[in-house]
Amino acid sequence: MFDAARAALILKIPHEAATYAKTHRGLINVFSAQMVKSGLVSVALGRLLKRAEEIRHIADYNDESVGLEDAREIVANAATFVVAIDQTFFA
Repeated sequence: MFDAARAALILKIPHEAATYAKTHRGLINVFSAQMVKSGLVSVALGRLLKRAEEIRHIADYNDESVGLEDAREIVANAATFVVAIDQTFFA
């Protein structure tokens, strides 16, 4: 999801994407401001990206395991997100 969002940002705003989207949090902030708030992608799609970040943060920094249901949710959300980004920006 990170790479798909970053690719869309690079396509639409190459300078800002390169400058601000180096971290997960930075990418989500730029994606929200440039893609969601402008209406290029839906709020729901932005929420999928944010949810993935929440789960990633738990796994990487809170020293907690991600449950099977959360993992399944994120995999399904990732498929939805990548397809939507592909169809919106690269089809």
